[in-house]
Amino acid sequence: MAVVGAGPAGLTVANLLRRAGIGCVLLEAQSRAFIEQRPRAGFIEEWAVRGLEQRGLGEQLVAKAPRHGKFEFRFAGQRHVFRYGDVTGQRHFVYPQQLLVTDLVAQYTGAGGEAVFEVSDVELHDLTSDAPAVTFRAGGEEHRIDCGFIAGCDGARGVCQGYFPAESTVKAHHDYGIGWLALLAEAPPSADGVLFGIHPRGFAAHMARTPTVTRFYLQTAPGETEADWPDERVWQELHTRLTVPGGAIIEGKLFEKRILDMHNYVVEPMSHGRLHLAGEAAHLVAPIAAKGMNLALHDAFLLTDALQAYYAGDPAPLAGYSAACLPLVWQYQEFSLWLSDIFHHTAAAGENPFAARVAEARMRRLLGSPAAAAAFAELYIGKNADL
Repeated sequence: MAVVGAGPAGLTVANLLRRAGIGCVLLEAQSRAFIEQRPRAGFIEEWAVRGLEQRGLGEQLVAKAPRHGKFEFRFAGQRHVFRYGDVTGQRHFVYPQQLLVTDLVAQYTGAGGEAVFEVSDVELHDLTSDAPAVTFRAGGEEHRIDCGFIAGCDGARGVCQGYFPAESTVKAHHDYGIGWLALLAEAPPSADGVLFGIHPRGFAAHMARTPTVTRFYLQTAPGETEADWPDERVWQELHTRLTVPGGAIIEGKLFEKRILDMHNYVVEPMSHGRLHLAGEAAHLVAPIAAKGMNLALHDAFLLTDALQAYYAGDPAPLAGYSAACLPLVWQYQEFSLWLSDIFHHTAAAGENPFAARVAEARMRRLLGSPAAAAAFAELYIGKNADL
């Protein structure tokens, strides 16, 4: 088995295959040091944490990660606390992706798992045969892996997605028409939960990462770049969009600025021959609802369960892998799109006052109706399943 990509999906697949006695080689384009420090997602839903824990991969996460069961909408100069943990009985675990990746790499390599970092020129071969292969370069030499299956876990910019034939593959795409400026600051959290600022100047968010590092987001106009956002402008907008009476924002040194092109896509089906995609190689969901890493783990659990069943003599779960994954993928895509309407349309009042007023009506219903709040909380915390 070849696993291409050492993100949360690929590392989970590789660890679980190794534990099941299914031989695999993990290939990663970047260095180990790079993936262990690369900041990405940070919120893991409780069902995903329990899935890792049940499979022997969540010990450090469960021991170290803070839990969040509430957030604040900051809207029209007021703070509205939403206690989704009280409604659902579930929490988010705050655990930056690089910490999870570090844990999973250590578990895999520490148990003798084979991993090759800094690979290039990765090519896939004979995907519709019984004997696919992967060729690549590493250490200045060419290598070949003959394998039974390939797990394509190399993300949105990887090579695996490109091997799906256009005539039998649908790549559904949605562009939000805006950007988000992703920021990391050497600053303690300004609140003990997530802050969502809904403001006429644009959306903003605050998300704790560690006791000394905070993630911020700012909605940006199409075409803006990091150069358009000097530190002074960043902090001015964060204060304007997030600060309310009794809720100030703590500043600190900014050490990451990155404009995110806000879009979603889904590849259907997620399998082609002996190649099975997982994580962002198969679907990208903008970070509006913090769903991406959770979907990657969901794919990894289903794929490894299906591969174990295949080698035990039951090919049905692997044949149905894509169909099993996609309902949750689309549920999370729908929720992301719905939440985007609330987050972003208030800022478009001058261009589209109808959409802005509808967004405000949704917010009022969410804050005023226990039934609406319960339905929202269930979607916000994600699926509740025994994985």
